Amino acid sequence: MIEQIKQLIADELHIDASSIADDADIIEDLGADSLSVVTIIMNAEDEFGISIPDEAVADLRTPAAMEQFVENYKK
Repeated sequence: MIEQIKQLIADELHIDASSIADDADIIEDLGADSLSVVTIIMNAEDEFGISIPDEAVADLRTPAAMEQFVENYKK
């Protein structure tokens, strides 16, 4: 699943998914702006069939954090 998340991020930021570390901060390390973050979150919702509450978005700054959220959501 983390590879899918990295691919979503890579597609939005036009970077190579293999260059994204599990703990890379989407904003600080990868240079995403607020619009890119929103797009990544929306794409993740579509990809995994979930709804991410606005208050959770601030905590989803790394691929690993996003993976953990999706796994917990699906339980």
